[in-house]
Amino acid sequence: MRGMLITSGGLVAALLIPLLLIAALLGGLTTAAPSSSVNTATVPALAAQHLDTITAVTTTTCPELPPLWVIAHIQAESSWDPAGFSLDRNGGAAGLYQLNEANWTGAGGAPWGATPPPDNADVLQPEEHLRRAIPWVCANLRTAAAHLQATGKPTSALDGMLVCHIAGCGRLTGSATGVPAAGEAACDRTCSDLVATYIDRVHGFVQQYGAASGPVAVDDLPAPTPFTGVSAVCSATDPTGGRCLTPATRHAHDEIVRAFGPPGPGSPIRSAGCWDEHAWNPSSDHPQGRACDYFPDAAGVFPQGQELENGWRLATWLRTHADALKVKYVIWQGRFWSPDTPDTDGWGRPYTGGGVYDPRDATGGHHDHVHLSVAS
Repeated sequence: MRGMLITSGGLVAALLIPLLLIAALLGGLTTAAPSSSVNTATVPALAAQHLDTITAVTTTTCPELPPLWVIAHIQAESSWDPAGFSLDRNGGAAGLYQLNEANWTGAGGAPWGATPPPDNADVLQPEEHLRRAIPWVCANLRTAAAHLQATGKPTSALDGMLVCHIAGCGRLTGSATGVPAAGEAACDRTCSDLVATYIDRVHGFVQQYGAASGPVAVDDLPAPTPFTGVSAVCSATDPTGGRCLTPATRHAHDEIVRAFGPPGPGSPIRSAGCWDEHAWNPSSDHPQGRACDYFPDAAGVFPQGQELENGWRLATWLRTHADALKVKYVIWQGRFWSPDTPDTDGWGRPYTGGGVYDPRDATGGHHDHVHLSVAS
């Protein structure tokens, strides 16, 4: 944790105890362990060595914090150097997460007794550092999640955690989006650029160290509001330009936009289309206004990297909230899933194309888009 920004106005010291209390109070609100996978062939050697510890600590104390994000966050902080130390006006930051002495002792560690800490200091021992620092970081994550949910700011909880870590939670709460722009929350241009660069750096490591070939974590995304209306006919406006949607389908689309942002350049969803005549497949749900397609990349392209992960996040989120969204089925990456479809090889069953589509094709196999059909 860097000292220049974090301690501005004594913010972290003032927030430390409330953070830990909030973490304890919110513990019952956490969800199941996220499934973000780690590509152990790409992570630093020390991270791979301690992956079991990271997984055990996150599972038991902070299941909403993916191990992948722990690894990426520490890489951004210390490059996985357990003896890393940086001197600043707060006495310095040490260890894997680069915590200052006040934060380390607040996490239950021993005072350093010297600057820099001696070689035998617990803050420099990887196993001890992880077991104490991960729950401390989780307190920031839960504080960020509570604030973002209460205010409806568009920043994800995991990015809010990063803002707290690098700049103090006051920069999260005092900014319009959760990520401070220059002039917000006593954050000047240097401060805002540092925060943005830091978030991008962690995101880069998440992508580098992840294995986004299947369902990924969605615990940082807001849960949808359940549909409670009446949905029978194609009577709602289709915001993607089609003729109409059923009310339940329009509701599902609106909740997707609320969670992922409107489709467009720079969005996790590049483009979307709902109502369509589908003359070649009259049994499709599209001409009934009960289906939408969401493209994380250009149509006809087999997505890779971040675009592939974006598609899996949407598909996983739809599956996670299938009941609230009245999901009939989802097709993505050559896989078909419905609430009554047992998993084969991890996610639904292979998609055959139903004699209409070529499942080997980027579009026919639904590799380039997530198809959502709504039950009514």
